[in-house]
Parts: sequence; C-alpha cells; structure tokens
Amino acid sequence: MVVNRPRIVLKYYLYQATVTFGFFWPVFTIFLLYRDLSYTQIALLNSLSAAVVVVGEIPTGYLGDRIGRRNSLVAGSVLITLSIFGFVFARSFAGFVFIWILWAFGQAFRSGSGDAWLYETLEDRLDEQQYTRVRGRGGSVNMWVSAATMLAAGVLYDVRPVLPFVAAGVLNSTAVAVLLSMPKTRQFVEEDPSDDAFSILDALPLIKRRLTEPPLRSFVLYVAVFFGVIRAADEYIQPITVNMLNFPEAALGPLYASFTVLSGVASYYAGDVEDALSTRWSVVVVPLVLVVFLFVPMFVPLVALPAFFVIKSAQTVMKPIASGYVNDHAESVGRATVLSAVSMVYALVRLPLQPIGGVVADAMSPVVAFAALGGLLLGTAVLVYVWEAPATDATERAGQPAD
Repeated sequence: MVVNRPRIVLKYYLYQATVTFGFFWPVFTIFLLYRDLSYTQIALLNSLSAAVVVVGEIPTGYLGDRIGRRNSLVAGSVLITLSIFGFVFARSFAGFVFIWILWAFGQAFRSGSGDAWLYETLEDRLDEQQYTRVRGRGGSVNMWVSAATMLAAGVLYDVRPVLPFVAAGVLNSTAVAVLLSMPKTRQFVEEDPSDDAFSILDALPLIKRRLTEPPLRSFVLYVAVFFGVIRAADEYIQPITVNMLNFPEAALGPLYASFTVLSGVASYYAGDVEDALSTRWSVVVVPLVLVVFLFVPMFVPLVALPAFFVIKSAQTVMKPIASGYVNDHAESVGRATVLSAVSMVYALVRLPLQPIGGVVADAMSPVVAFAALGGLLLGTAVLVYVWEAPATDATERAGQPAD
C-alpha cells in the first residue's frame, strides 16, 4: 500500500496538469469581443452557464455517486474538450450559447466528483487530513502548467485567433487517458452501483439537511458570494489591462502567466495558510484583503495591476480550504451529491452578479464594476457574520506533508 501512495497522488497531479485553459484564457475576453459580442452578452453567457449549473449540478452529482467519481470525471472532460473545440467554429451568439451549455454540463460533472474522488482516495489509501495540502498542490500544478501555456496564448492569437482553442482542446483531451489510469474510489470498487442504497429520493433530504443547518449553511452562502465576486471581476481584467493600463494585447500572455505563477505558489501553500490561520480565520482574512484591492483601483488606477494578482491568488487559496471544509461535513455516501449541491449554490449566487457587473461596466467602466463587486462582498460579509459566523467549528488540519 505504501508503494502506491505517491503514484496515486502523482496521477492526480498529472490530471490537474491536463485540465488547464491556459492556452486561451489570457485572450478569452478579447476573442469574444473580436467575435462581436458585447460585455453584456458575455455576462449573459456566463449567467447562462451558471443557470445550467444550477439545473445540472444535483443530477450530475447524483450520477457521480451512482456511476463512480472517475467515470463522472471522464464524462466532464469529454464535454469540456468538445466545448473548447467549439470556439473554433462558433460565429453567432446562438453558437456561443450552445458552447456555454456544453461547457457548463462538463464543469458540473467535474465539480462534485473531482473533490469527492480525491477525499475518498486519501481517506482510503493515505490520510484525509492531507486533503487541503494535496488539493492545494494539485491546484499549484495546474497553475504552473497554465502559466507555461499562457506564454503562448498571445502569440497563437496573433497568428490566428482560433489557434489558442485548438491547442487547449488537444491538451484537455489527454485528461481522459489519465483519468482511465486512475483508481476508482473504494465505494465503487466494493459496492454494486446498481444497488438502491442511495436513491434520488435520499439525495434531496440529504442536501436540504446539509445546506440549511450548521455548520455548512452560512459557510456555503458566504463563500458562494466570495467566489461569485471573483468570477465576475475576472471578466474585466483584460479590458482594464489593455484599455486603462495601456498594455499591448501581446503582453496578456506573459501577464497572465505571472498571475498564474503567483496563484500556483498560493495554491501550493493553501494547507499552510489554513494551518497558520485556521479555517475560521482564513475565510475572514482572505476575503477582506480582496475587498480592499477591489476598491482601491477606482481611486488609484495603477493599483489595478496588483489587484489582479490578489484576485487570482485569493481564489486559489480559498478553493481547497472551502472544499476541504465541506468534505469534512459530508458523509461518504452522497458526498458528490452534496459537493455538487454546494457548486449549485455557488452558481446560483453567481447568476445575477455577472450581468449586473456587465451593465455597470458598459454604463460606467470596468474599474467601477470592480468597486461595486467589492462593496457587495463587504456587505455580504457583515450580514452573514451578524447572522451566524461561518466555520466556527472548523476542522484543523495539521498533518505531515503529503507525497
């Protein structure tokens, strides 16, 4: 068993290396603008994605519990790869709508099953207390590969705008082969997935109980707004960089690579951040730092550049911490369903944020949209903490470093 431990973790890291959007992410928004979409249309597409996630998360999470985490991840990778190649051919808003729906279902298949697979594999073969550390380092691997591929994004875009999507589609397609080499979790090796022990009728009350009672209800709501604000703000990094800071488009690749390098470092040390601050204080400090850096660029435009780094790093630090906390409070049976329901809440909160931000950006400016999102996050934090402090019984992880 000891011999297999690093191999399992390394395969997880290899999987993380294949599921990157680095080839096209630095030019994603300007590509959509090049295809004659407005900020409002882009925001509407992202809201559509969130709406599909709301509809699809629980069914895909339930399927993840029934067919196996690994099989669910394979389905997600196939759908996402197809959607990436779809950008090569899409020319109309309707075409992009189809791509966004495909992408959203692919993400829904991944969202609950990926974290459930890792948690249960560590629980069975290593130590689930290492979850934040391994999850964070897997995210770091993803970020480092993303940084390397981002360096080529601007160059590929200058040659031909669709080339970044061709390269990303090829890379993401290799995730399927990696996934098929990874082990199934114990639940699906030892139990017959046709067994009716966990049915759809069991899933709904389980979700209701977990998301409407402590310790998850205030935590999930608060973190959902945090991630929603980051997702909405991310849409304006490229136009602010090009139009306000006067960076050339060719510099977007190296700039995003530098964002990603720092984010990779932040993700690598997510477990150490949690050990140092505790989960409870991590979810206080990280969002407050983000709020400051969303506000300041409206008054000091040059601060927008470090604000971009904070946006990217805050997200990568919080993802494994939040996911680990939810995993700690979810049973093995139905774990992917609960995690998908949490992702559904994240998407539901994101649903109105992106079009609101798009309208503000079109009417005023992207940097004003930044400040508005920061104000929303601050107001939410105050209201949630007045109601019920999140993560008051947070599980502390102080295990030894993982392989």
